[in-house]
Amino acid sequence: MPAQKPMTQGIHHLGFNVGRLEASAAFFVELLGWREVHRDADYPAIFVSDGMIMLTLWGAAEGACSFDYHRNVGLHHVAFTVASREALEAVYTHIRGAGGVAIEFAPELLRDGPAMHMMCFEPSGIRVEFIWPG
Repeated sequence: MPAQKPMTQGIHHLGFNVGRLEASAAFFVELLGWREVHRDADYPAIFVSDGMIMLTLWGAAEGACSFDYHRNVGLHHVAFTVASREALEAVYTHIRGAGGVAIEFAPELLRDGPAMHMMCFEPSGIRVEFIWPG
């Protein structure tokens, strides 16, 4: 028998395997203003949060292969909401100015708008979208 209402209440955290642990953490903490919540040198892992969601960045073993989001099963991308069109432009300008982050495309209308989005790849290659819902 199917559940009559959702049995969950949203996402507590997401865990990403990353090839460049410190650089990936810096993307969220230094570029996006998130905070480092915890660090586990034994795993290794760094936990970061924007106050709404937490990401667990797990350091992948040396020689890890890159993920091809067109062919592999798994995370295609992660999308983060921003508060306004101006905030989206600010994220783009800040990331572009910092260097070292591949930008897939600059802010543009999503379909017919007014929603707008942009895509980039954080330092370990995870595809990240920023979206203003309009």
